Amino acid sequence: MKIYPLSRSILIILTLISVSISVKASNPKRIISLSGSITEVLDGLGMGKQIVAVDLTSDYPAYIAELPKVSKNRSVTIESLSSFRPDLVLALEGELAADVQVQLQKLKIPFALITQDFSKTGLQNFILNIAKSVNQVEKGQQLAQSLGKELTALMNKSKNSTQKVLFIYARGAGHMSVAGQQTAVDAVIKNAGFKNAMKGFTGYKTYNTEALVAANPDVILMFNFGLSSLGGSESIANMPGVKLTKAGKNKRIVSMDASLLNNYSLRLPEAISKLQQLVL
Repeated sequence: MKIYPLSRSILIILTLISVSISVKASNPKRIISLSGSITEVLDGLGMGKQIVAVDLTSDYPAYIAELPKVSKNRSVTIESLSSFRPDLVLALEGELAADVQVQLQKLKIPFALITQDFSKTGLQNFILNIAKSVNQVEKGQQLAQSLGKELTALMNKSKNSTQKVLFIYARGAGHMSVAGQQTAVDAVIKNAGFKNAMKGFTGYKTYNTEALVAANPDVILMFNFGLSSLGGSESIANMPGVKLTKAGKNKRIVSMDASLLNNYSLRLPEAISKLQQLVL
């Protein structure tokens, strides 16, 4: 794979100045990944055979879904981690409890905390930091370089679109929220060239009919399981207020695989392309 000299130099510098890695293993052979986003990159780096356990968010590629899980929920204990005898634990910055970090250090189990930033440059740094933690820097540089070129092409495809997309997270009618700024879904919507219909807040907030009508989205976007949990697009179209929006009037209620849309990782080009197909 061709690497352009200047861009490659920039990637090397970004790798060297990384501070997100707390402890580095030299040649890890038993890796635990605590993030589906990290797992995607490990697979892209050819480190799949070294992964011995994963968290619940890791479900891609298919063989990953068959690996042991360190926990039945999002929290992990030192007992569950150490039982797999890892020589490297990878987690997102802010998602590994402080007491677990202390206990990993006491047991001399290396771990790295990887910062995730929802931007093209942030994703390239994300890849480089993971590659550094598993001693695959050159492969990481190649992946980051290739990904950057692919994203640039996709982002130019619909940059002048005025379509407003509203994302609803749902696990049944009693658990619904909408995505605001600084979320992975918000970034994918914008990277695809569209506008997030929800403004004025970061993260997620509880869904309500008044906010839906005021936002008046052109398209309502959901995870596949969320759409199913509400009975499908026809049921959603009959929810209060939906038919008052452009999305409801034009029956533009679409869904995507959850990890593809939410991981903001190596499959980001696929996520952007899929969303553009659904919206344009």
